[in-house]
Amino acid sequence: MSHSEFNAILDLLAMLFFDWRTGMLALLLATAAISDYRSQRIPNWLVLAGALFGVICNTVMPPSPHDTLLFPLAGLGLGLLLFLPLYLLRAMGAGDVKLLAMVGSFLGPEDTFYAALASMVAGGVLAILFVLARGTAPRVLQNLTAIFQSGIVDAVGGSVPSLRIAASASAGRLPYGIAIATGTLGYLILRQLGFI
Repeated sequence: MSHSEFNAILDLLAMLFFDWRTGMLALLLATAAISDYRSQRIPNWLVLAGALFGVICNTVMPPSPHDTLLFPLAGLGLGLLLFLPLYLLRAMGAGDVKLLAMVGSFLGPEDTFYAALASMVAGGVLAILFVLARGTAPRVLQNLTAIFQSGIVDAVGGSVPSLRIAASASAGRLPYGIAIATGTLGYLILRQLGFI
């Protein structure tokens, strides 16, 4: 990579993070990720204030002339709906669902969809690293085997399979706010650099 190509990449990244929307979103995501890592919670005031800021600012100063109030509201709604099934299955916390909804108020519906996909990829990578770092891989395999076996028995017996395990059998909780922050910012960077 030549010096001019490297400078062009730095200029593109500077344009991304000096944009007020992306800068504020990055700050909110970093705060949420740190909070989730330290306390296993994403504060409601953070996601509510961030979502309100995203809706108001994207309504007053829309990213493109054709965007209306529907742009941030559709992103917020889609962000809420994408992770809601995981919350209902108890695979994700309510704070994580609300955090993606906040992301949607900044990005609008299309980019929220891709940010959610990138967050799931980041979550998968972080889950593997988390299990390896904590040495809980055997527990994870035991839990997956138990869920699979009980699911088959339930299905053969004619009842709805349960995907839940006892809290005492858990291999630990992944602070998914980190995955949402990493995935969203990673997606925005890759998009800015023209890879997506």
